[in-house]
Amino acid sequence: MNNTDNILEEFKECAYIPTKLSDIRYKYMPHCDDKTSYAMVERGWRRFGFVHFTPECKTCNECKTIRINVKEFKFTASHKRLFKKNKDIKVYIQKPSISFEHLELFNKYHAHMSDKKDWNENKITPKDYQASYVDGASTYGKEILYFLDDKLICVALSDVLENGISAVYCYYDHDYQDRSLGKFSILIQLNMAMRANIPYMFLGYWIKDHYSMGYKEDYAPFDVLQNRPTLDEECIWERHEKQ
Repeated sequence: MNNTDNILEEFKECAYIPTKLSDIRYKYMPHCDDKTSYAMVERGWRRFGFVHFTPECKTCNECKTIRINVKEFKFTASHKRLFKKNKDIKVYIQKPSISFEHLELFNKYHAHMSDKKDWNENKITPKDYQASYVDGASTYGKEILYFLDDKLICVALSDVLENGISAVYCYYDHDYQDRSLGKFSILIQLNMAMRANIPYMFLGYWIKDHYSMGYKEDYAPFDVLQNRPTLDEECIWERHEKQ
């Protein structure tokens, strides 16, 4: 694969550290097989629709790609209580789709996060949702739907690859915040990986002690990518123990 094809860079204010300028590299890939997608995920790339992207900020390296070694992960007593608490939730796994319920829940989630964490409110259109969360699924893109009493309360998008599950995005109804749906969804995906003998789960980027990204510390120990390798270079991973 020619790494220079269909590549764009974008410089803008960092969404996580406003005092910094982010440098994001984008690659449009309408046809990306499982092997190539995993190689990119392993090297710090993320995917929305047909577009893969990775930060290449010259003066900052705070966004760290992390992966959980599934064989080493142990469900804690707290995790088991959460499974028990949510045993009445019905879980479905299928190809990504779009419906009125998807859009309503997505917009409700972002309106809440705009108030809670000062996010830019992202009221999505059907066209934009299709482009970001349905297109580009290929053979591996999945959505995990969570229903309570036939009501859609959580959606998680994941790339279920042969050697790793990449958690793409998750949104949920904060009216059910006592159910910890974001955490529950991560645990469901870890359980999926265990059952399918998939060795790793990638949780995207982690920023230590960050108000929005620091929660991933809860899933340590995990591996942290130390370099920014090209697809032809080896990845350097370092184990991070729970603090």
